[in-house]
Amino acid sequence: MDDLSEFRAVYLEELEEQLQCMDEEVLRLEKEGQSDAAISRLFRAAHTLKGSSAAMGYEKMKILTHEMEHLLDNVRNRKLAVNKAMTNLFFKCSDGMKRLQAEIINTNSERSNMEHLIRELQSFGGISHPAEASGVQPQIAIFTHEVLQSLQEQAELGRVPAWVSVTICQSCEMKLARLSLIDCRLRETENVYWSDTAFEGHDMEENVIQNRWLLSTVLPLDELGSRIGEMTDVDEVLVDACDWTELQAAASLDEQDEQVRAESESIAPPGHFEKAKGQTIRVNVERLENMMNLVGELVIAQTRIQQMEKAFYQKFGPDEAVEELGHLSDHLTRTIGELQESVMKVRMLPIEQLFNRFPRMVRDLAHILHKEVELVIEGKETELDRTLIEDIGDPLIHLIRNAIDHGIEEPDKRLDAGKPAKGTLRISASHEDNQVLITIQDDGAGIDPERIRQSAVAKGIIQAAEAALLKDQDAVHLIFHPGFSTAQQISDVSGRGVGMDIVRTEIERMNGLIQIETNIGTGTLFRIRLPLTLAIITGLLVDIGGRIFIIPMSSVSEIVRIAPEHISTVGGMPVVTIRNQVIPVSWLHDYFHYERRDHRSRQIPIVIVGRGDKRIALAVDELIGNQEIVIKSLGRYMGNIEGISGGTILGDGRVGLILEIGGIIKLVTRSA
Repeated sequence: MDDLSEFRAVYLEELEEQLQCMDEEVLRLEKEGQSDAAISRLFRAAHTLKGSSAAMGYEKMKILTHEMEHLLDNVRNRKLAVNKAMTNLFFKCSDGMKRLQAEIINTNSERSNMEHLIRELQSFGGISHPAEASGVQPQIAIFTHEVLQSLQEQAELGRVPAWVSVTICQSCEMKLARLSLIDCRLRETENVYWSDTAFEGHDMEENVIQNRWLLSTVLPLDELGSRIGEMTDVDEVLVDACDWTELQAAASLDEQDEQVRAESESIAPPGHFEKAKGQTIRVNVERLENMMNLVGELVIAQTRIQQMEKAFYQKFGPDEAVEELGHLSDHLTRTIGELQESVMKVRMLPIEQLFNRFPRMVRDLAHILHKEVELVIEGKETELDRTLIEDIGDPLIHLIRNAIDHGIEEPDKRLDAGKPAKGTLRISASHEDNQVLITIQDDGAGIDPERIRQSAVAKGIIQAAEAALLKDQDAVHLIFHPGFSTAQQISDVSGRGVGMDIVRTEIERMNGLIQIETNIGTGTLFRIRLPLTLAIITGLLVDIGGRIFIIPMSSVSEIVRIAPEHISTVGGMPVVTIRNQVIPVSWLHDYFHYERRDHRSRQIPIVIVGRGDKRIALAVDELIGNQEIVIKSLGRYMGNIEGISGGTILGDGRVGLILEIGGIIKLVTRSA
């Protein structure tokens, strides 16, 4: 990777952070009105992006943020007040910058036309832009007071401060390279304080024909102009004496920036900047993935050493060397366990960066649907594996869109029902039992089980007689059936139920569970449970037909042993009754074409697994025990196999397949 691409990657990371900051602050302005703190943070974000975009050569992004910064400065100086038109314009600017962001990521160029936004910013509130008022483009140079003081000291010694502007001939093949040589010549003989272009790091074939310098010289200004004009490929030279008032104004701009920076730091939580500067580093994700793979290999090796220790003990008994191997095995187990935990923590990120996308989305959806929605977010500090954060984003967005579109009612309907006109959407995250619990709750109309039954019958999903026997909770879960919807018409947002099968499939692919609680008239609650990581899980090893399979412990509800005579048949399906709950029994041997073991003389090990309220009992031949499992993909050659989510290498070197419980339940249900 060359230096420029490294800078571009850093720029894009900063761009993402500052755009997120802008959305948050504009939302705060829209909600709270005039807020000096929000204006200062927004101004700082625009100023930061203006500088970094200029350094990277992204002109449209630079101009757009510059004009936004100017409008914000008028707000800071009380020339303008925050109103709805202003926040809407800021949102439009944010969307425009996101379009430019996508173009920079995909093509490393800016293609969208931003002129309409720039004109809106310049003309907003009837305050003329400085460039329009004077007819002269404003100086964009910003100096420190130290530079100004140095210029004054040099003036006392006879050196005159001057602006020098040089234009290169159009026939010059490498114009920027020529300007760079002129820059070097000027710095050899004059005191140069500022330049339009920072020549280091630029592609010298760029088509730049003009540059400007601020310097001090002992030469008469006309003689300085003549000397520069004699240089190769110079077409035009303009040398002007500096106006001290202009220089002082430029220095005051830098002082203003320092004030903005100080305000931003005073707003931030104590220690925020020190921590960000001194105690954190950016690490390429590929390096973390490689480290996790290596830790996974260590976990596998550790399991094999434990297996060898047991084999040696059985063969040689309590031998001194065997005992030493046992001590070494225990030490490795502890060390690798701590290393595994540390690497997993490095991969963990606060779910805040996912949740931060939602306020803007909720605001836009509510506006489109003419609804009033208050978003409440809790538990943003909850940490989750970065891979899971990426994967859970789309299912959560779908649930949120459904909640606003067909969960929360229009203001007049809510008032008629005795509710506040503004609905509430609550999103929360927390750790619970070594899992992450994410809830999405609205106080809308709820899901009507009877309407679900009618829709399911109309679509041929179930028969009318079967629908009549369904409990309300079971009827509600029909929304997860492929193609199911209760929407009266197709909208641009979505209807509650559209694509819910995809939501459940994605969550189950992550070894997660989704549950629903709903009450007509009071709202709906979705609970999503996810493992902390997908790389290493705790699994229950079972023997099925002489082969080892792994059941994720997050899916195991209970383990029991049942005498064969306690298994009865209902409707042609074997079932077992546990604590007054009838649970269907399935032999996985039948699906994987293995021969069943004869259990007539002893009890059958049963593993009860579940998804939501649905439970099935898996009959296995032997229960081997729990183990840390490193998940390995089966690869393209094997493809997707229903009921199997991946594999792992066992302690004896064999491969064990990991069951995907959602797929197993589908297999059992289809054959029932």
